[in-house]
Amino acid sequence: MPHYLLSTYAVAGEVPGAPQSPDEMQAFMTRLIDLEAAMDAAGAFVFSGGLTPVNSAQVLNPDGGGADGPFAQAAEQLAGFYIIDAETDEAAHVWATKVAEATNHPIELRRFHATGKVADHIGG
Repeated sequence: MPHYLLSTYAVAGEVPGAPQSPDEMQAFMTRLIDLEAAMDAAGAFVFSGGLTPVNSAQVLNPDGGGADGPFAQAAEQLAGFYIIDAETDEAAHVWATKVAEATNHPIELRRFHATGKVADHIGG
């Protein structure tokens, strides 16, 4: 079954539609718990994660050296994501819409063209 990435972005450290009060946060968490239970029941949930602020990112170079801070110098940075299984693009679209509704955040939907170990795809 194909995997899909459903992601949301922070703009200058702010996530559009983020909860602003403890009551809003509680309602937000309840919606996510219900959404994830529905994903589990449908066999769609694979993994999800919220990321630490972009200023905590580290860049590691091929020569073993590193640099502080994010690699991408962009206003928008990945804030969190779901990885789901869906039989079709249309089914993934339905889940992405549900995530957008539950989080009140815009959600980008992308299908993985390959998953797993590279050797599994080239017969190595």
